Amino acid sequence: MKPAIRLLVLGTGGMANTHAEHFLAIDGVRLVAAVDVDPARVSDFARRHAIPKVFSSLDAAIAWGEFDAVTNVTPDSIHHRTTLALIAAGKHVLCEKPLAENYLKADEMARAAEANPSLVTMVNLTYRNVAPLQKARAMVASGAIGRIRHVEASYLQSWLVSKAWGDWSTESQWLWRLSKKHGSNGVLGDVGIHILDFASYATGSDVEHVFARLKAFDKAPGNRIGDYDLDANDSFTMTVDFSNGALGVIHASRWATGHLNELRLRMHGDRGGLEVIHSLEGSSLRGCLGEDVELAVWREIEAGAVPTNYQRFVDAIRSRSPVEPGFRHAAELQKVLDLAISTEVERKEMAVDAPADVIPAPVPSTGG
Repeated sequence: MKPAIRLLVLGTGGMANTHAEHFLAIDGVRLVAAVDVDPARVSDFARRHAIPKVFSSLDAAIAWGEFDAVTNVTPDSIHHRTTLALIAAGKHVLCEKPLAENYLKADEMARAAEANPSLVTMVNLTYRNVAPLQKARAMVASGAIGRIRHVEASYLQSWLVSKAWGDWSTESQWLWRLSKKHGSNGVLGDVGIHILDFASYATGSDVEHVFARLKAFDKAPGNRIGDYDLDANDSFTMTVDFSNGALGVIHASRWATGHLNELRLRMHGDRGGLEVIHSLEGSSLRGCLGEDVELAVWREIEAGAVPTNYQRFVDAIRSRSPVEPGFRHAAELQKVLDLAISTEVERKEMAVDAPADVIPAPVPSTGG
């Protein structure tokens, strides 16, 4: 029989339901408590998922202490202080992305994790769950497409031009993502870490240099709705140099009409090419390999299935082994995102090993 794991859910907004459902499906995992500053919300969440204990503060939950691990589904600006408190309390942590809203905080969290190697600390970069991405990475590592020369990656959403996910202009869950003072770094901060991870993980290569352009478009009179200044970027474009020598073009937008939520990655090597597409409709992997290269013939490639991040987090706790994506990896991705903001201001390319004084200061935030 697998050892039981007592899990606490920290933050009970919309995404927390997905976490709860996934963990409840894993044999031996028990959801023992939930924490949220909103008493009505946490009580409703606990009833929905049959969770016996609720707390209105993390301090109270830590004082109680009868849990082994935590899934941290709080807003971005809350990750830093809550995760550091949990590590200090000796708890395993799965933290939602991004690890923190800037590199300095993310680096502090990574250092805390490194100082406590007995704890499992993982970041929920959810697209690691995409089997075609895992298959593409294995094929690249095996040399199937040779040396990668050119990479194209995009993350396209359309919630600023579609009400399929709700009316962004009237709902706080969307408005805070458009406002810097509410802790948002825009589409770059929200999904930039996903598409950077998608590209760097599949290529098996880190980003060495970055240059980005960011754009916030007019969305309301005075670009303001209530207490929300609509000043966070809606679209970004980025060119990068990968450590394997490839040139990359990465972009994302919330104005991508016709694309509810789609990630696309193309990798072009000197012996072949691969394309990964992941959307709400499903995932696929295509390759142009071997003799097909001459006539540019692309064929579907079966990718199989892979464990979810939730399962791998639990397995790592049981086996007492490290697991990726870890805090250090997420912190280094955050450095690239922070430097992207600096390149927009300075209008020049920057190296990822740049000194800390060129990395932007933390964005003031009130959460959301």
